[in-house]
Amino acid sequence: MSARPAASTTATAVESADPCCAAPLPVLGRDVTVPLVTGGEVTYAALDYAASAPALQRVWDDVAAYAPYYGSVHRGAGYLSQLSTDLFENSRETVAEFLDCRPGDQIVFTRSTTDSLNLLAQVIPADCEVFVFETEHHASLLPWRDARVTYLNAPRTPQQAVETLERALADRDPYGPALVCVTGASNVTGELWPVRELAAAAHAHGARIVLDAAQLAPHHPVSVRELDVDWIAFSGHKLYAPFGSGVLAGRADWLQESEPYLAGGGASKKVARRADGGVDVEWHTTAARHEAGSPNVIGVYSIASACKALTEAGFDSLVERERHLIAKVRAGLAEVPEVRVLSLFGDDAPRVGVISFVVDGWNSSHFAAALSAEYGIGVRDGLFCAHPLVRTLLGSDPQDPGECGAPEAEPGERSLNAIRVSFGAGTPDEHVDRFVRAVRELVTQGAKWQYRTESGRCVPAV
Repeated sequence: MSARPAASTTATAVESADPCCAAPLPVLGRDVTVPLVTGGEVTYAALDYAASAPALQRVWDDVAAYAPYYGSVHRGAGYLSQLSTDLFENSRETVAEFLDCRPGDQIVFTRSTTDSLNLLAQVIPADCEVFVFETEHHASLLPWRDARVTYLNAPRTPQQAVETLERALADRDPYGPALVCVTGASNVTGELWPVRELAAAAHAHGARIVLDAAQLAPHHPVSVRELDVDWIAFSGHKLYAPFGSGVLAGRADWLQESEPYLAGGGASKKVARRADGGVDVEWHTTAARHEAGSPNVIGVYSIASACKALTEAGFDSLVERERHLIAKVRAGLAEVPEVRVLSLFGDDAPRVGVISFVVDGWNSSHFAAALSAEYGIGVRDGLFCAHPLVRTLLGSDPQDPGECGAPEAEPGERSLNAIRVSFGAGTPDEHVDRFVRAVRELVTQGAKWQYRTESGRCVPAV
């Protein structure tokens, strides 16, 4: 097409407080102010990136530039439809480059990581056995409802993870098709998993492996080829593109051989009536086979925009800056004896900007509410959709009642939940500095306000 929406060039990072590190990337909402219960307003410190990261300003600008040109894709004869089709399919190529996919790999656009893994669960062979560690996010732990599943205990070292998987795969009976599902970075501890070694173990025992890269892709470069995984799943909303799209990328054979994830227009290549009154359907063998219905073009384009923005910013500098922030937070929390940081692999394990902790004498929901109401800091409390892992880290009995959101316990009473702080490419130093200071003040001085439970949340008492 001769005319296209102008791509944004808004890639200039805001000023860094540390000259040794790259500046944070501009994100939408970086200047939003929120009220404090103690009076006044403060710039909001978004430290819940592991749930949903703010949109990169670059992504927002690209989407805004394209929006007037939005049209239906693939079969429209009009100019906007053809332009949108080009943009949609070019986005597929951009994602393939971002993930360093192999020739022949398919890029299927979904709604999220959860949707991607549920799709994969529908296409695995009928006699396939799935192996998954109890440490996984529920998006990886739960989709395999129609398969035989072996749940592996939480390892305490990366090497133990590899050895545990090798034993389980070698002992499987019958020795048939198998799939391993593993995270690249924990959404609870932020610790990096030995993906390449786990992939080697899987392939050595005739199994395939899918990587949940929801927490890895926003922080580190991810290469299908280098990691030698069969599939990768991730979400746009954690990759600074919160517009409702996700990705499943990888080998085409199981995808081509299965029934479509959803039946409908777009997935079908040819539909004809039979003489007996029924209907014959020929399904696409491309990624369209599992993309029935009108796709989320804007969501897909936003993912492609984020992939380009992160690549152009350079992961080396992004990783260096994140390590700087991680060191600040961990050092600050270490100075507060009442804080216990949760970890599987130990203090020296490499990690992304995701840290969970508990505070002696505090209900975690109460602590998170005070961070928000008194300091303008947004973190998360609960079990983080990884209940078995958090229970293991907290040393609780499997039958102990867990708490997501505000428990019925009084503020200050211990409960089975934790606090998670998470950050990334758009986080300025001031946000983590304020967080560390707030933790110290809350522990040493207590909350300045009274709190109560309302509709499942701990909120300030008016």
